[in-house]
Parts: sequence; structure tokens; C-alpha cells
Amino acid sequence: MNDFYKDAIIGAMFIIGVVGFISGEFIVSTVLFAAAAIFSNVEMSRRLNVTASNNG
Repeated sequence: MNDFYKDAIIGAMFIIGVVGFISGEFIVSTVLFAAAAIFSNVEMSRRLNVTASNNG
């Protein structure tokens, strides 16, 4: 997957989580927010590791 698709997936999970929170589906929205946060952090860690290995 390229960066656009990964960003689109994270954005979609976030938006669906907001809609779920507004509609009262707190368990679903919590799971989606957590998944978006974990996926985003894992991806940022990979990017930082690749950048660090390329620089040094």
C-alpha cells in the first residue's frame, strides 16, 4: 500500500468513529478510534526507522 491508501484508511476509521460516537455507539467508536491511533503510530514508527536508517 502506498501512503495515500494508508492515510485514507486512517481517515475513514476516524470519521466512522466520530459518526459512531455521535450516534451513541460508544463501543464501536472506541474500537475505531483505538485502531486508527494504533495503525497511525505503527506507520509513523516505520517511517521514522526508515528515515533514521537512511541518514546514518
